[in-house]
Amino acid sequence: MPAMFDFSPPAGADKAALHEDLLSAADALTAGEPDAIANMANVSALIWQFLPDLNWAGFYRMVDGELVLGPFQGKTACIRIPLGKGVCGAAAASGQTQLVEDVHAFPGHIACDAASASEIVVPVIVEGRVVAVLDLDSPIPARFDSADRSGLEALVGRIAPRLV
Repeated sequence: MPAMFDFSPPAGADKAALHEDLLSAADALTAGEPDAIANMANVSALIWQFLPDLNWAGFYRMVDGELVLGPFQGKTACIRIPLGKGVCGAAAASGQTQLVEDVHAFPGHIACDAASASEIVVPVIVEGRVVAVLDLDSPIPARFDSADRSGLEALVGRIAPRLV
């Protein structure tokens, strides 16, 4: 019988503690699993469960020089994103995290969900190349901050080799 997991965020935890627990849960859940899609699916679900005030959480995979929708939680999404287009494309092209307080002020923002107000996108880098991006959207302006950036970059850094 397959193993069942029950990861629950601690009630009343501060943001740093929440990210630490999220990282530990994602590490445990993906350790030893070789399938990248399964790992992306479970990590998307964990993020959705652990982080409040999100309306989308998931991955875009690098396929033949463009970003292609991967596992996610939330409303239906754009399927393909060219490099350099929108927040996800900017993160993939630059290899740098994009933290956007107001997506409507971001040049070339791609609005898959009109309710999104802020976004953070972390590139997944393996052996010096971007293989995917982790994308989180929120209906709350300025939802993401430096604690989210640090926490999500640590998470992606830990599990990146398990996402290819």
